[in-house]
Amino acid sequence: MDALSPSLKADDSAPVPSPLRTWGLPALAVALATIALLPLPDFWIIQLNYIGIYTLPVLGLVLLTGVCGLTSFGQAAFVGVGAYTTAYLTTQMGLSPWLTLFMGLGITTVSALLIGAITLRMSGHYLPLATLAWALALYYLLGNLDALGKYDGILGVPGLELAGLELGKLRPFYALVWLIALLACVAVARLLDSRTGRAVRALAGGTQMAEAMGVDTFRYKVGVFVFAALLASVSGWLFAHFQQTVNPSPFGLQMGIEYLFMAVLGGAGHVWGAIAGAGIVKLLEDQLQVLLPKLIGTSGNYELIVFGILIVLVLKYLPDGLWEAIDRRIPRAHRRQDWAQAPALPVQPKPEADSLMLDVRAIRKEFGGLVAVNDISFQIRAGQITGLIGPNGAGKSTTFNLITGVLELTGGEVLFRGERISGLGSREIARRGVARTFQHVKMVPDMTVLENVALGAHLRSHKGALSAMLRLDRAEERQLFAEAERQLRRVGMGAYLHHKAGDLSMGPQRLLEIARALCVDPALLLLDEPAAGLRHKEKQELAEVLRALRAEGMAILLVEHDMGLVMDICDHIVVMEFGTHLMEGTPAQVQQSDKVRAAYLGTEH
Repeated sequence: MDALSPSLKADDSAPVPSPLRTWGLPALAVALATIALLPLPDFWIIQLNYIGIYTLPVLGLVLLTGVCGLTSFGQAAFVGVGAYTTAYLTTQMGLSPWLTLFMGLGITTVSALLIGAITLRMSGHYLPLATLAWALALYYLLGNLDALGKYDGILGVPGLELAGLELGKLRPFYALVWLIALLACVAVARLLDSRTGRAVRALAGGTQMAEAMGVDTFRYKVGVFVFAALLASVSGWLFAHFQQTVNPSPFGLQMGIEYLFMAVLGGAGHVWGAIAGAGIVKLLEDQLQVLLPKLIGTSGNYELIVFGILIVLVLKYLPDGLWEAIDRRIPRAHRRQDWAQAPALPVQPKPEADSLMLDVRAIRKEFGGLVAVNDISFQIRAGQITGLIGPNGAGKSTTFNLITGVLELTGGEVLFRGERISGLGSREIARRGVARTFQHVKMVPDMTVLENVALGAHLRSHKGALSAMLRLDRAEERQLFAEAERQLRRVGMGAYLHHKAGDLSMGPQRLLEIARALCVDPALLLLDEPAAGLRHKEKQELAEVLRALRAEGMAILLVEHDMGLVMDICDHIVVMEFGTHLMEGTPAQVQQSDKVRAAYLGTEH
């Protein structure tokens, strides 16, 4: 299908892998191991230890803020939970540091679940404010408890030992810190390259599309929030046994802001940006603390001024962080197409020909005193394309949102295959076999076309985050991508699997949405202005796709302003005006109706 602009032409040839992307992680691991063997001064080993410790909470912010779009100032507080838990239990109760690690993770999980459960159902500024309050509350709590040494903290925290070897503060500890940091980076990278990762990446653009694809958005938000907190807790555990003393200062609000600064500077949307951000900030901070007083001639925290100026410049000229400038210069390796022999995903039973699929009974929606949809009723049968038309503002998209659970009904009910679905959320309605596209295209711009479409099959798979991190989900991933490719080829987009979705023009984006909806394995497909942005030839090919779906027994509800397309492919048409049911009938009956002409042209003649 000639859907893309000439600059995006592609073919199905095998992608050429990028050596830098393929060997980047092993090269980094070798470089870090080599550093430990070099005769560097102890100062630089200690600096690298701090960078590795800081990488963990920053990595959590990459996932939470950069990928999910959830801003948190509370990472330092969760670092403090891990640090104080191990410091208290090892010094006061004589427990092994390796045991206190897991106890700290348990306390962190409970506190993160509590904060997340309270705030993550809300939108906007509630999460940042909640984490701000959490950071302040914990700081003052730690500073006022006698058992924790108040602001003097806890002294004499033991160092770490492993198999009788004292790890100390230098090279053995360096090996442990960077082993944990690299494993965490690999785990997050694998997580993002999975079914769970696609669901997480869909959260930044809002919840409506993700819920319509069957993603439990609240559960995933809480999961990411807890995982980020756990990374911070591990950092605190390392910090306590590295410093061998803890006090509230490193876990206050200022450090929480600094972690966020590291994430933004390094690249909040990039896993390796966590290392870059932590490294740049830590090294700059130490150097500026020495150089600036010499230049200015007086002592003070002048590095904060430099960091403030730096963050303004980064946000203006590199809003995606420093790593983005590096990443865009690295040739991108396309996903290896290894799913040709993958077994098909499970499918739902197909409806009988001409069976009643959707029964809309006097549905009504009021927004205050405004009646947007006024007692609309109609039916859709299997193997039928039904058009829902009307002038702008007639209530068509609102009707779509009432059917798919995006909006709650004020009155009436909706039945799908004889089962009442009104009152259910979008996710449960999708589970029953109803899929939709949107009036304004909703997708994840930074994911490839293939990944966006695979998101539609979320409910047809089940592997979770742990399976992704351990790479136990590869067989299921092959099934998901095989299905995504099949649906893309079905709509004529098979040559563009590996293009970034945000680079597509409007027409191909519409086709991407249709392919994603087909991945849900729907018995009823709701299309909200699918021809918007398509050229004439593309509309003809879209019509062929819809006819093929109808021939397979699928029921289709179509909202569209292109009357030529509607009259060409629809079997039945429902006309709305000002939220009311104006008339319905065959295309010929609608074309001959004086009431329809009056609605569109404002005259009976």
